[in-house]
Amino acid sequence: MLELTRDVYESMLAHALGGLPDEACGLFATDPATSRVERFFPMTNTAASSQIYRLDGREMMNVEAAADADGLLVAGVMHSHTHTTAFPSPTDVRDAEAFDPFGAWVFIIVSLKHAEPALRAYRILGDQITEEPVVVAG
Repeated sequence: MLELTRDVYESMLAHALGGLPDEACGLFATDPATSRVERFFPMTNTAASSQIYRLDGREMMNVEAAADADGLLVAGVMHSHTHTTAFPSPTDVRDAEAFDPFGAWVFIIVSLKHAEPALRAYRILGDQITEEPVVVAG
């Protein structure tokens, strides 16, 4: 189960909507003691695309440093789907395998296909996709 604070949840939805017409992306960090997602780091989609996202390496290093300074652990990536459901696309699966070959990260997808955004989370290991239940606290 993935527990998000209310602030993190709302920040992810706002960033996804604010990124339109392109996909939005960012990293999130957990408290290592509780595994609760405590912080979301909105990032630039360097692909500037409505169909894919790319994280900037320098920006990722800055996020890692900020999370470390706060005693948090970067635990995954969030991105939006502008026109499709909140389920990993074949591109998402390929990217996850290349970036996270051991399946340690959680991948959050915010779908903007309908008027009400939908947020879901997954672990991806090879071509195996496992949904991770999401709870919003607070």
